[in-house]
Amino acid sequence: MTTLPTPSDWLVPDWSATGVGALMTTRSGGVSAAPFDSFNLRLHTGDAPAAVAENQARLARIAGAVPVYLNQVHGARVVRLGRADAALAAPVHDADASITTFPGIACAVQVADCLPVLFAAPHGRAVGAAHAGWRGLAGGVIEATLQAVCEAAACEPSQVQVWLGAGIGPTRFEVGDDVFERFALLVPQTAPPRFTPHGPGKWLADLVGLAQDRLHAAGVRAIHGGRWCTVSDPSRFFSFRRDRVTGRMAALVWVDPGAGG
Repeated sequence: MTTLPTPSDWLVPDWSATGVGALMTTRSGGVSAAPFDSFNLRLHTGDAPAAVAENQARLARIAGAVPVYLNQVHGARVVRLGRADAALAAPVHDADASITTFPGIACAVQVADCLPVLFAAPHGRAVGAAHAGWRGLAGGVIEATLQAVCEAAACEPSQVQVWLGAGIGPTRFEVGDDVFERFALLVPQTAPPRFTPHGPGKWLADLVGLAQDRLHAAGVRAIHGGRWCTVSDPSRFFSFRRDRVTGRMAALVWVDPGAGG
């Protein structure tokens, strides 16, 4: 597969994972017209299907791996991808996370405010990607993905490196009492506060902080990224909460050829 240069404003994890490739797209580098300009990767948003197909093909060439997209349902189901999944023309798995041990198959999640979470086991023995909105976080998608990666790689959570991509930031994510009360039942009393009062029955939620809490509690020690707010940077990131009609970015992770297997 011929690779292309990675657009300069795409995100590349700052971890030390060996035998692993990973990236997160932004708005730039594609062919979609406004308001999907320009690198929308999701069908059924109102964008031209031919433009989405071209963007997806470009992403595969840039990564040098085949992204396998999911039909994301804001749950906690994790699927293990094999070689047959690389031939899929459309999402067939109803899930919000995937893992693989096969080189050249990219676990992919699509986002436009929800938090993408990438996992890398030692020496590329397994990788995973999770789509973590508040429902997925509360439902345990991070823990389920971590467990699946550890089982596939025969390693411990403390050996897994995790990267948090761009998602809605803590000053822009307004939620109601229902979300606050859901996490109040889950977060240990000793955890740092992740909700700030924002009017009657309203809170500002720190999605990255909530994810970090879950990862630390699960035994992960190496957590990277989590510095970007999709809502606050319209020139770089798609945001559903900000724009409603918009595209989707993708975060990918894959085992490099020659590693894992």
